[in-house]
Amino acid sequence: QVQLVESGGALVQPGGSLRLSCVVSGLTFSHSAMGWFRQAPGKEREFVAGINWNGVYTNYADSVKGRFTISRDNAKNTAYLQMRSLKPEDTGVYYCANRRLYVSGVATDYDYWGQGTQVSVSS
Repeated sequence: QVQLVESGGALVQPGGSLRLSCVVSGLTFSHSAMGWFRQAPGKEREFVAGINWNGVYTNYADSVKGRFTISRDNAKNTAYLQMRSLKPEDTGVYYCANRRLYVSGVATDYDYWGQGTQVSVSS
């Protein structure tokens, strides 16, 4: 079975930093693209960041550009989202997702999803 397990969510103050991890098993991780999405209460799930199979291409939502960095370690089957300068509007459940080779900003393009990890940014 394919499994994606997120971790690293926490309560953090505005301006703080947090690093999320997503460990993938059950597929060939190095042949897949990874995305991070988030969903705030009362809002639709939205694209945050994506990275292609070899890490050469990345894409970010405008709202997080310059603050968030997506990366991957294919030897560890793990994707990361480094979040800096966090804002209250970054609050939500963060999900990692997997699809073949190439990044997409559309949630329905992804084949596998983790269960999510809660990020709360509050003063």
